[in-house]
This record gives sequence, structure tokens and C-alpha cells, in this order.
Amino acid sequence: MSQPRVFIQTQDFDLQAEIAALRAQDARVGAVCSFIGTVRDRNTAPALGTAVPSLPPEGALSPRGGPSAKDVGSTITSMELEHYPGMTEKAIEAMIDEAHRRFDILGARVIHRVGLLRPLDQIMMVAVTSAHRGESFQACEFLMDYLKTQAPFWKKEDTPEGARWVDARVADDKAAQRWGLASDNSAAR
Repeated sequence: MSQPRVFIQTQDFDLQAEIAALRAQDARVGAVCSFIGTVRDRNTAPALGTAVPSLPPEGALSPRGGPSAKDVGSTITSMELEHYPGMTEKAIEAMIDEAHRRFDILGARVIHRVGLLRPLDQIMMVAVTSAHRGESFQACEFLMDYLKTQAPFWKKEDTPEGARWVDARVADDKAAQRWGLASDNSAAR
């Protein structure tokens, strides 16, 4: 019986436990590549502990693809992610199947959290196993580019000015296009 590959959940996850479970599925594993996404804290500078204008919100772009002036320095108090149960898992499963077709990988696991998240919380994990590192790195990056542009998630950021839905970034669309993934999510602006 095969192990689940996609987990959409509200609770946090333990990277070490997830990697161990993935590795235990196949003794041929010689390489594991993983990516952990976290909710960025754009509110404080790590060394100073004071509010600073830092990176713009992920989807905040000007018409030319740079940060929108109104969003530079915006503070994010929390983020909420939504998805369509069943549909989201099926879409990610299909992309893992595509990663298996494109790359010589042995296994993959995707965990994506939904619900209310705060700065510094883990938001998602992609882990890929293969016999050699190159295939794991490529497949992990492929899956990340898919998740950023194609996976059916909706992200809302809460700021002192109110809540706002986050649009896709031009850079994410470009990253997906190098894999032949049609993506024009940021074109709607």
C-alpha cells in the first residue's frame, strides 16, 4: 500500500519526522531535497527589533513588476490560507505524478498548511527523494514553482489597514514558464 503524498492541514509539521517517513519508503534513496516555506515577518528587523520598511507583500507589484509604493513597509499581522478540500489535494497529486514523469525520483511529499498563520510559522514543505541529488533538486524546484502558480490556494494578509487578498507575482509566473507550465496569474492586474 502506498503512503499518502499530499497533506493539507491546519497543524504544524516536524521536518525531521516527515523526511524520516519519506526515506523509510524506499531503501534506494541516496538524496533528499526539501524546501520549507515560512510566513515572513516583514514587521521587524532581526537585529534591531523595530519596525522597518522591508519587503513588500508577496503579491504587491507595480505595473512593471516591482514593489507597489503603497505596500512597501506594510506590516503583516497574520495570514489566512484557504483551499477547496479534495480539489487541492487532487491537483497537487497530479503534479507529483508529473514530477515522477519528468525526473528520476523515488518519492515526494507535500504538506501545505491552511487556516490562520502568523509571521515565522511554517507554511509548507516539499520533500523529494531520489538516488542522486540532481534529480531531487530539480523535482523539488519544479514542485515549488507549480505550488506558487497553479495550486488552488487563496491567501489573505491581515494588516493594520485591513485584510487584502494576495495576487500572484510576475516572478512566480516566469519561474513556472521555464518548466512549460502555462501561468498568467499575475496578468489579471
